[in-house]
Amino acid sequence: MSKYHTLWESIQTCGRDSFKLTFDEIQALGGVPIDHSFLKYKKELAEYGYQVGKISMKEQTVMFQRIDTGSLSAEGKGGVKNERDE
Repeated sequence: MSKYHTLWESIQTCGRDSFKLTFDEIQALGGVPIDHSFLKYKKELAEYGYQVGKISMKEQTVMFQRIDTGSLSAEGKGGVKNERDE
C-alpha cells in the first residue's frame, strides 16, 4: 500500500467528474504532504478510476479527473500531460 492510498480512496469516494485540490487539502485528506514522489505515485490513481490532470506549482493545486474508460488511450491509460507553471 502506497503512502497516498488514503488520498486515492478519498478521491474515489468524492464522486465528482473533476475537481481541484490545494496542496494543503491533499495533505489533510491523505495525511502526508505532497512532494516530488507524488509524480511517481500518481499512476496508482487510475486503479481508483481517476487521473491527475494539471499540477500547478504556482497556485499549489492539483486537478483530478474521473477516467472515461471508453476513451482510454493505448499509450497510458488516458493520462493527462502535466504542465508546470513558469
